[in-house]
Amino acid sequence: MRVVRLVCAVFAVWLALLSLPAQAEYGDVVLNKRSEKEGVRPVVFQHWFHRIRFRCKVCHSELGFQMRAGSNDVLMADIIDGKFCGMCHNDRIAWGAAHCDLCHSGKPGLPSGIYGGDSTTGPGRW
Repeated sequence: MRVVRLVCAVFAVWLALLSLPAQAEYGDVVLNKRSEKEGVRPVVFQHWFHRIRFRCKVCHSELGFQMRAGSNDVLMADIIDGKFCGMCHNDRIAWGAAHCDLCHSGKPGLPSGIYGGDSTTGPGRW
């Protein structure tokens, strides 16, 4: 019984933390070109998390993401239609677009950009 309570408590804390707005961490990409104008929090894309699972070409060749920060014009309609993020985030491979707060998790006012000790203006200029 004690173990069940402990597991429930840990799960409740984990759920509560998921709903808190996130700061960008090293290696994250913040997308806030339209988010706050549309009434949602900025997107915090954990590039490092995806990069340890997939080769660069999966997203930057096969899914159509350009390698220059700010050059991808991604709309929620595209994601819902299975383009860009929606190729995987479709409720089969990963959570779908209905789980807004899992992607739109940034603190309000967080500017768009790459967070970390590096920046890029595109291929060849790292």
